[in-house]
Amino acid sequence: MAAMAALQSSMNGLSLSSNPFFGQRLIVPPSLSPLHIKPRENPCLIVVKLKRWERKDCKPNSLPVLQKMHVKIGDTIQVISGRDKGKIGEISQIFKHNSTIVVKDVNLKTKHMKSREEGQPGQIIKIEAPIHSSNVMLYSKEKEVTSRVGHKVLDDGKKVRYLIKTGEIIDSDENWKKLKEAAKEKAEVAAAAPAAS
Repeated sequence: MAAMAALQSSMNGLSLSSNPFFGQRLIVPPSLSPLHIKPRENPCLIVVKLKRWERKDCKPNSLPVLQKMHVKIGDTIQVISGRDKGKIGEISQIFKHNSTIVVKDVNLKTKHMKSREEGQPGQIIKIEAPIHSSNVMLYSKEKEVTSRVGHKVLDDGKKVRYLIKTGEIIDSDENWKKLKEAAKEKAEVAAAAPAAS
């Protein structure tokens, strides 16, 4: 108990409140200050606008608002602006929340991969990065021309997209069958890969 009382009395001696200079402004006499600066009556107000994080528009359930796009998966397009201007490719992936698309062999980026296992070396691979959908136009392979997209209703009541310049219908049953077959093949390959290892 005696040790505890001694410790408490020593702590009281170190109290900051007993210091007479605590919380007071240091005043330097004008004779000791190196520069004598007069305070200005109208100080200059510098207004800095900080860049704020741009948030995506959300629905009431906090999901992002999906944008309508003029292209779909499997469409043949031509890049009309950017580093890869003039390149032709097929759309492999679409991100509707920010209107970007991934095109085969367009906008390739270099990715440095670390080795995952001890014996396996690291590698440098090329991946396709997304580009904005406004930087592409639909492309006709037959007439080799880019065109804007239009919508019309066929005689059987089916609504389809077509190229305005050529009149070529994009949404045909053959295209959808090819896309479904390609998706099935991808699913089979993905299912077979874990089973093989």
